[in-house]
Amino acid sequence: MSDDRHFIRPGQAGDRDVYEYALIRVVPRIERGECVNAGVLVYCRARSYVGARTHLDEARLLALDPTADLAGVRAALRAVEGVCAGGEAAGQAARDDAGRRFRWLIAPRSTVVQPGPVHTGLTADPVAETERLLDLLVR
Repeated sequence: MSDDRHFIRPGQAGDRDVYEYALIRVVPRIERGECVNAGVLVYCRARSYVGARTHLDEARLLALDPTADLAGVRAALRAVEGVCAGGEAAGQAARDDAGRRFRWLIAPRSTVVQPGPVHTGLTADPVAETERLLDLLVR
């Protein structure tokens, strides 16, 4: 007899779907390795959802680097949200599906605005999960 208590069967997870998420971090001085969480990216393949919510704590960022380019960081964060939204705001990524846009956004970069590692979870509502993660991990 097999012990399958650890496997989730359809319906057992409350009809929740797997999602992936990554923090968006602002690293004002890469050589110091300090960062401020400034947003979250969420991707749910089952629902063809990719979304980003951002919140920049400017005082915190300026505490790490008083010369930080706030306007540039805000523009980069808006661009991330635009790529997730799709359409004209996504630029060249406008025709890509949600998964491809998410993978592009989580690709490592050596810029001031960077994605963190990808984590997973289960959700019945990826939009609400995006807000929950923003409140929990960023604000």
